[in-house]
Amino acid sequence: MIHPREIIIAPLVTEKSGHQMITQNSYTFKVSVNANKVEIKKAIERIFSVRVLSVNTINMLGKPKKLGKYSGKRPDWKKAIVTLKPGDKIAEFEV
Repeated sequence: MIHPREIIIAPLVTEKSGHQMITQNSYTFKVSVNANKVEIKKAIERIFSVRVLSVNTINMLGKPKKLGKYSGKRPDWKKAIVTLKPGDKIAEFEV
């Protein structure tokens, strides 16, 4: 099994994800491109000691970029929106 810290790369904190934390008890993370929903759920439960209700994943495509005559693309990445069971919170996100 892959180590949970290799699956969960970083939390994503934006205005929208902050609003979802308050209203829907959902948290957003940048995750490994190869991770599936079951692995993400187990990793979140193991790292933060919470109960996960559902996991939604989104494959984000990298933006095309240009520098003079050279063109390239930023890397693709995966985002996971994790909904926790009522009453559970992730203390690291609380202000």
